Amino acid sequence: MKLHATEVHIRPLALSDAEAMLRLRVENREYHRPFEPIRPDDHFTLAFQEEQIRTSLVSAQNDTSYSFGIFINESEQMIGRVNLSSVFRGPWQNANIGYYLDKGHTGKGYTTEAVQLAVQCAFTHLKLHRVQGAVMPRNLPSIRVLEKAGFRYEGLARNYLHIHGVWEDHNIYAITCEERHHYLP
Repeated sequence: MKLHATEVHIRPLALSDAEAMLRLRVENREYHRPFEPIRPDDHFTLAFQEEQIRTSLVSAQNDTSYSFGIFINESEQMIGRVNLSSVFRGPWQNANIGYYLDKGHTGKGYTTEAVQLAVQCAFTHLKLHRVQGAVMPRNLPSIRVLEKAGFRYEGLARNYLHIHGVWEDHNIYAITCEERHHYLP
């Protein structure tokens, strides 16, 4: 499954993407550090990236999470990743969304397009009802991505995630399938 927008497309990660994913992780290690959990050094190895992709493939088969690479349409270059994780079925039909982009490609609308495509996948292919995202209040570019993708602010979750060694507050944003026609490609 490959989903296209104007500038980027997303598709499920494959083992053949491990080297590109490693390059992204290594080149952006310092850039993303303030917004991520503390990563052990082996996170930045090819073996770890291959194992993470293998795990993501099993998770997709088990309908618990889905990991997509973000690629520029024109060049096919991988520039980031977007995930739908913690998929819950039953009465909730919800997933969490997370994403990151190469520092050299920020500010061009690529992340917003990728998030919109992942939400489209969640609602049309996975038949979920709701997607939510959590962002530290100081991460203004990421908040803007969610807002441009149609997510609405729901509230502040105190001490929500352990990020870079500290329990950080996060703003919670969400979008439901009833709202999707206003924002999705």
